[in-house]
Amino acid sequence: MFRTFALTAAAALVFTSSPAMAQEELQPANQAAEAANEQAMQMPLQVNFDMNQDRQNILFLDLSTGERVGIRLVPQWAPNHVERIKTLARQGFYNGVPFHRVIDGLMAQTGRGETSLPNLEEEFNFLPHIRGTVSMARLPNDNDSANSQFFIVFYPHFAWDRQYTNFGRVIHNMPAVDAIQRGEPPANPTRILQASIAADNIPQMMPGADAAEEDEGEITLDMLNGEF
Repeated sequence: MFRTFALTAAAALVFTSSPAMAQEELQPANQAAEAANEQAMQMPLQVNFDMNQDRQNILFLDLSTGERVGIRLVPQWAPNHVERIKTLARQGFYNGVPFHRVIDGLMAQTGRGETSLPNLEEEFNFLPHIRGTVSMARLPNDNDSANSQFFIVFYPHFAWDRQYTNFGRVIHNMPAVDAIQRGEPPANPTRILQASIAADNIPQMMPGADAAEEDEGEITLDMLNGEF
């Protein structure tokens, strides 16, 4: 009888303590899930297409085709990446830079190689790569290697979700993006004559002799192999 009682007591101990132990083991995973849910709740799911609102977070790209493209930057999605794009645009970094890798049905990529600024740690989010998405390029095997190059998505490509940092969306003149010259590199690439932030009220730069002479640099191997 004593042996039966002891076994019963031992079984009771196991069954009463196991759920608590399991809960303790799952606590880090639960905390991570709660943090992810909290982050998701704070992220805006809809993009503001009003060009007159929050102009500090609108990037203009004046193209060599004579078109101006408007991109909504969303700091809540990727604050460090948005700040990097704004910093480089205001430094004139993108002025004269071509779209050097443009794949029909996928995306148009621009930017140069590394800058004097450090690489960015990834800020992957759950936002999908759909038509008009603007996302940061990086080295294939290094999540934390994004620096200056970014790409604009032509058509949805969900394999890039949580693989590249989605930081914005085209909100004005997507047809001008569609018209960017294709190629890797293109024979006659479309260039960014000027990148600016809407709040700075910089007039659109139109193509002309002065703009063409400003930067006729070749597309380098560094551009093609540097990122993405």
